[in-house]
Amino acid sequence: MEEHGRGVTRAWVLHPDISNDRGRRLPAHALAEAVALAVALPGLEVVGEDVVRLPRAHPGLLFGTGKIEELKALFEAHEVELVLIDGPVTPVQQRNLEKAWGVKLLDRTGLILEIFSDRARTREGVLQVEMAALSYQRTRLVRAWTHLERQRGGLGFVGGPGETQIEADRRAIDDAIGRIKKQLSKVVKTRALHRAARAKVPYPVVALVGYTNAGKSSIFNRLTGAKVMAKDMLFATLDPTMRAVQLPDGPEVILSDTVGFISDLPTELVAAFRATLEEVLDADLILHVRDISHPETAEQAADVSDILTALGVAEAAPLLEVWNKMDLVEGEAGVALQVQADRMEHVFTCSALTGAGMATLLEAITATLEAPRFEDEITLEFAEGRKRAWLYEQDVVQHEEQLETGQRFELRWTQLQKDRFAQL
Repeated sequence: MEEHGRGVTRAWVLHPDISNDRGRRLPAHALAEAVALAVALPGLEVVGEDVVRLPRAHPGLLFGTGKIEELKALFEAHEVELVLIDGPVTPVQQRNLEKAWGVKLLDRTGLILEIFSDRARTREGVLQVEMAALSYQRTRLVRAWTHLERQRGGLGFVGGPGETQIEADRRAIDDAIGRIKKQLSKVVKTRALHRAARAKVPYPVVALVGYTNAGKSSIFNRLTGAKVMAKDMLFATLDPTMRAVQLPDGPEVILSDTVGFISDLPTELVAAFRATLEEVLDADLILHVRDISHPETAEQAADVSDILTALGVAEAAPLLEVWNKMDLVEGEAGVALQVQADRMEHVFTCSALTGAGMATLLEAITATLEAPRFEDEITLEFAEGRKRAWLYEQDVVQHEEQLETGQRFELRWTQLQKDRFAQL
């Protein structure tokens, strides 16, 4: 991609509003999100944006020839170097549009991959992005360019005709994906060991999930005092971040901030980032953070629920819904939302920016995690000093008695504490 003289790439964002697409969103909101995605990628300057209304997608060019000529003149006038199309673009469409406009083109999946590649910091995050990008590239090897139809290697005397370039490219990508999967398996095993170690330090895990830019990192920062990247930007957080938090009048917990979800998340990324979201699978409590001020907050919530279901965590842990950014909802609308939330169980309003509602949210987290306690009795051998120390750290010992072979404890604890003790 060529860069403009000022060190940035001049980009134009297009949202195809296709009439026969049953899953189409409100075009103005979809375009706004697409522009926000573009702004999230460093080095891009969005110089223009448009909704292009179509009765249907044209197989070879996506748009009609008249619209293509109109857009070509527009791009030339604004010295556009990159066109971002908010939706899927086939390899053939991409080739034809790039040729017609003389610019580089990225579709929604390609743009999200670029952002993820820029954001990934941990070893696992980098590998997941690489694998997702390779999977995406593999789907583009469908007669996209003429050189891919060349024959190469062999004379055809043994084993039939030579291997085509497209087959060789596909095999090379498959080999690379195989290597990354092996590296990932090692990283995932390491993470599993870390999770096992955390299980021995029996703090409940509270996972923040939600649509991208809903304010998860801002809530995380306010609760933990950490300085996690929290900007008004899509995908500001990619790799999971974890911190210990002492709840007021409650237990110490591990708070986990996770990657934000988004509508039409590319299939490659749903699969690739499953491991990144494993912290959610292990959570004792899930906080679903919503930007309640967003005009499509209900649709965003539905997208998050769908992804949680796909990950298999829909019923894995209790869930509290957090309506964030209440400070942006003014007047009667804000009052109505507060009344609505007060009537709903497990729904809490707050503002991570002002801190309003955070104390009530913390009380709810404590109440949810503070499960009923019951009386129990166990005996430990003298050599099991670490387990004895754990019991006292949890403040569950009611009485201790010395026996000839060890120590007998009268306990008052929760089922969660008992389950975690069994893992020591």
